[in-house]
Amino acid sequence: MATPAFRPTHVVPPDGLPAWESPDVARPTDPLDALLPVELRDRRGDWAYVACSNGWSAWVDGRLLVSVPQPPPAAGQPLARTADPRPLLARAEESLTQYRRAAQDLAEGRSDGEGFRQRTRGLRVGMVVDGESVWLYDAEHERWVFCDGTRLSTYAAQAGPGAAGPASGEAEAPAPAPPPAPAPAAEPPRMVAGEKPDPEPTRVVAPDSPEPTRVVTADEPEPTRVVRPDAPEPTRVVTPDEAEPTRAITVTGPDEPPGGGTSGDAGR
Repeated sequence: MATPAFRPTHVVPPDGLPAWESPDVARPTDPLDALLPVELRDRRGDWAYVACSNGWSAWVDGRLLVSVPQPPPAAGQPLARTADPRPLLARAEESLTQYRRAAQDLAEGRSDGEGFRQRTRGLRVGMVVDGESVWLYDAEHERWVFCDGTRLSTYAAQAGPGAAGPASGEAEAPAPAPPPAPAPAAEPPRMVAGEKPDPEPTRVVAPDSPEPTRVVTADEPEPTRVVRPDAPEPTRVVTPDEAEPTRAITVTGPDEPPGGGTSGDAGR
């Protein structure tokens, strides 16, 4: 029977490591020497079954083993090119999330080494991003694929190419702000039939300024006005059935108006 090739996966810590014949603390055996390369063959909880280069094997505390860096698995097929890396990116994101959760549970004590190994069994994900270039491992076809993003753009377009972006290292100018929207025009005042207008506000008018034009309804009383003695009487619209208003006339001449007189003129 051929002995399988020895491929060390871990190293014993610098202080050495106790060993047991089985995963039982009641059956100890010779301890392992410091910095001894071993190959991990099996796990049972925190227990790890390791083999040495001379074929001797034992059970140890797997939490204390020091991992040996391993090269990534070789692809079974040559490098290929993909036009759309999004399906592989989604698959890589899902595998990384699953691995991250398993590693977090192991680190926080919610899982042991055996559980971590079972949860991560079969996961194979690889991704290298360098600027616009990306290399993704396609586990289904066991090959690496390359994409630089140029094939993701449209193959045909009616319009010409857009404006060139800023040069490398230059800050992109902010987009101009849109012009402010015009304010809505104020609606002119309107009078609804049957509705009384609002009272006119009090205004200070200079004595020599003309009287402002006002709209007066037929049933509205005439407003009180202060008229100077020498001012002409304002024009008014009088209906035929309206009584003539009483007016005060100032006599400036020596003659009296017809039908009047004073006590000194009685004998004239």
